[in-house]
Amino acid sequence: MPLLSRLFIKTAFIHLFAGLVMGVFWSHPAVFHVLTVGWLTQLIFGVAYWLFPRYSKESPYGHHHLVGAAWGLLNAGLILRIPSEPRAHIDPWGSLLVASSLLQATAAALLVVYFWSRVKTRR
Repeated sequence: MPLLSRLFIKTAFIHLFAGLVMGVFWSHPAVFHVLTVGWLTQLIFGVAYWLFPRYSKESPYGHHHLVGAAWGLLNAGLILRIPSEPRAHIDPWGSLLVASSLLQATAAALLVVYFWSRVKTRR
């Protein structure tokens, strides 16, 4: 299993545990976000990176730097979202919530660009 797959999958397990613990003590939409983006989405991305058709024989995972950047942006946005979402009505937390959303949207765009070339027909 490639390093970036392991990174996404292990981070997903950390977010699963954190989201479940947060849910016991705190009823807020940020908990749902940790479980859906932190756990499910990262698990899907990690498995997809590992199992999607190879980019080429010479470079099976292609432009993997995009995936590494997406992992960093996705997790930075998620970590920023946890404290900012419940305080979004107070300055500067609202701006930080927007920044966290932009980080996660950028990560998703990078992953779409990356995976686009790996979704292909059999030759």
